[in-house]
Amino acid sequence: MFLFDTDTLSNIIRRKPPTTLLNKLIKIPLEQKFTTTITVGEMFYGAYKTPNPDYFLNQLSSHVWPTMNILSFDKPSAQTYGKLRADLERKGLTIGEPDLRIASITLINGLTLVTGNVRHFERIPGLSIENWLI
Repeated sequence: MFLFDTDTLSNIIRRKPPTTLLNKLIKIPLEQKFTTTITVGEMFYGAYKTPNPDYFLNQLSSHVWPTMNILSFDKPSAQTYGKLRADLERKGLTIGEPDLRIASITLINGLTLVTGNVRHFERIPGLSIENWLI
């Protein structure tokens, strides 16, 4: 089962999305595809920043949200986030807060994170990562 981050989902709504990504996505059943409320917020933010938000909002509602189950940042995710952040800070490492929350949700639900930002996330111990954008 897979959790798709903002980096991956933003590629779906591009005017010419990568065919390798689309081909992999259509092979995965709905019950195995997840994203997070953090990613949902980032995607809405990105859409509203564009000169043509209606196009991107339509893409999200037509092609992204119906194809994903959305997971929230709940108490177990928050506890995992707190521990990860403290552990990383002790090692002198930082990861952006939204990405650390996404990673926490991924870990607590036993999912594989699909991202093009592998170098960023590989600092998180135990996180299973795949890059479908290459």
